[in-house]
Amino acid sequence: MKYLLSCFMALSFGFVKAQVWPQSSPVDSAQVQTLDAVILNASRAKAEDPITQSNLSAEDLAPINMGQDFPYLLRALPGVVTTSDAGAGVGYTGLRVRGSDATRVNVSINGIPYNDAESQGVYWVNLPDLASSVDRVQLQRGVGSSTYGPGSFGASLNLWTGQTVQEAGVSMSSAFGSFNTQKHTLKFSTGPLTDGFSLTGRLSKINSDGYIDRASSDLAAYYLEAGYQDQKTKLKVLAFGGQEETYQSWYGIDQATLATDRTYNPAGIQFDESGNFEGFYDSQIDRYNQDHIQLLWSQDLANHWTSQISMNYTHGRGYYQEYVDQWYSENVLFSDDANLALYGLSPVVLEGQVINSSDLVRRRWLNNNFYATNGHVTYADKTIEWTSGAFYSYYGGDHFGEVVWARYASDSEPGQRYYSGNGDKNEGSLFSKLNWQLSQKWQIYADLQQRWISYRTSGIISDGSALNVRQQYDFFNPKFGATYRLNQVDSFYASFGRSHREPRRSDFEQGVFTPERLDDIELGWRRTDRNINLSATAYYMNYKNQLVLTGAIDDVGAPIRGTSGDSYRMGLEVEALWQIDHRWSWQVSLALSENKNRDYVTEFDGVLQNLGQTDISFAPGVIGSSVWSYQTESGWRLAWFAKHVGAQYMGNTERDASRLAAYMVNDLQVSYDWQKPWLGKTMSLKLLLNNILSADYVSNGYYYTFDDDYSNPGVVQTIEGAGYYPQALANGLIGLTIEF
Repeated sequence: MKYLLSCFMALSFGFVKAQVWPQSSPVDSAQVQTLDAVILNASRAKAEDPITQSNLSAEDLAPINMGQDFPYLLRALPGVVTTSDAGAGVGYTGLRVRGSDATRVNVSINGIPYNDAESQGVYWVNLPDLASSVDRVQLQRGVGSSTYGPGSFGASLNLWTGQTVQEAGVSMSSAFGSFNTQKHTLKFSTGPLTDGFSLTGRLSKINSDGYIDRASSDLAAYYLEAGYQDQKTKLKVLAFGGQEETYQSWYGIDQATLATDRTYNPAGIQFDESGNFEGFYDSQIDRYNQDHIQLLWSQDLANHWTSQISMNYTHGRGYYQEYVDQWYSENVLFSDDANLALYGLSPVVLEGQVINSSDLVRRRWLNNNFYATNGHVTYADKTIEWTSGAFYSYYGGDHFGEVVWARYASDSEPGQRYYSGNGDKNEGSLFSKLNWQLSQKWQIYADLQQRWISYRTSGIISDGSALNVRQQYDFFNPKFGATYRLNQVDSFYASFGRSHREPRRSDFEQGVFTPERLDDIELGWRRTDRNINLSATAYYMNYKNQLVLTGAIDDVGAPIRGTSGDSYRMGLEVEALWQIDHRWSWQVSLALSENKNRDYVTEFDGVLQNLGQTDISFAPGVIGSSVWSYQTESGWRLAWFAKHVGAQYMGNTERDASRLAAYMVNDLQVSYDWQKPWLGKTMSLKLLLNNILSADYVSNGYYYTFDDDYSNPGVVQTIEGAGYYPQALANGLIGLTIEF
């Protein structure tokens, strides 16, 4: 703690000293500190900061926002890989950046953490059509700047909602497409009212049957924002949320099925007692509701000072409902899921026969509340910007399960729980950031953060075992960097950042309690010319006790992690936009990387083996994208998007059975904006053709092993296998938007 306080004092001393430093040429970004900037500056990096970043606006998202989840709108950014359980981007989707999965990408909405506090996951399906209310997006790769919530271990994704609307209006948009996909959005805004008030809102409805069999999605969402603004004050109250019901499609398929029936979905499968196939259970669903309330208050305090206070409440509740088939569980999965004793039920005696197992339907419930508040103050003039703030959050989550039907119900009672437990997580943090313009050429950056985490669990988990955890963590995360402006168009930057990350709930269930540490070094070049924007970054990320995906998944499709010891990720990322002329443009990104475990130890065929340096799972060495765009003065726009993802392993042992092949997809986007719309103020027609060349590809999967000492007594043989999540062949969406 003394070390932390001394560092904060050092930053404050640098801040005071900077005020009397001879002032050089003005820095545009610091000249005007608008109230909008106050809301953004705690977590958002500025263009000249020594932080690797990509930025998107609402205008960038609109042409491709046709109902697919948010990760699919980020596919063109460097190092980004997207996945879809249902195969077409609607429903459960995933995002990986620099080989790090969504649990290691820190996501915030208006500066409030969106990652689930316990699982650290990001479930975009809970906020369908969020992109229709997002104004700005920033993807920071690497450690990035200090953010609230779990530390960034691959990237941080910052979203800001509340698009500025200058006049009252209503807009309606609808899209229809493959797999019976439909998206309908209604938006309204009062524009600025008298006395500085305004009101905006959105209602959304998305439905899709999914590419995978029965992988349907029934999604609804809302967004409501009330605002007040005058010359010194900006106040926003937001309420937004969603409801999702999806048919489960997280089990994947094996290699043989992939070759013969790539849309097959085993979820909800039913057999009779002799093993004869009977069909699929209709209500094998995941159902969840999530609501957010946020208050954002920013204030101009005069004399270069501004402040912001944010408060948030999130309530989530829902369940997985699944059919447990006795024959399938015992003869295919070799599990005891159909055993009545697992649910605290007594055996059933029927006609003198003792029945210990039964077909049944179970629900696994989640009910959680998340409270968060943060505040910061900022001083900004021509040479200095200094921000300091604090954050506190509390998460309380209940986990419980019940049997809602059983063929042999035993002595169960309605609503009887067969497991019940909870988790409580408290987190606090302090941070202080300094941007100091030393001269016209040089800018330095410092960012210090201290995090405290307290986590407690109690009760029983779904397999009947107890989970009683009492853990506390204390992390200090320093970050430093410098930017050198060579001339009007070229600048270079260098940065070092350290981040720590606590284990998640499922890690504790696996007996993992050791936190991770990341040291990240970034070297970059930016060029902003009249018609070319270019950035290139070399990075080296060194991990201690990195929790990597083992390749295996649990019984609800969530990936299982294990500690790999020392490991690293290093690479080169290039991002460029070339405006060739007033009609043609080309956007390209390329990420080349090496991702290695240094000394990976595993057990194979009953023998503990040190495999030495191995590839980290789910980390392709090459990721590239290209977008060619053509636009006419008459309102037509065409864009051709191509994405290549190199080969990767789904485990950390570099076994052939775990290899996921490289793939390339091509999308075509066509839009037309009426110059003189025959209805409303503006009209826009959009056509999106995904995977237009029908590439037969798989973007995600899992890899598992188990030891067999039964087939050959006395000899242990490791059996390995893999599962795959195939993605849709050629498919399309067409939509129309009208503004009144």
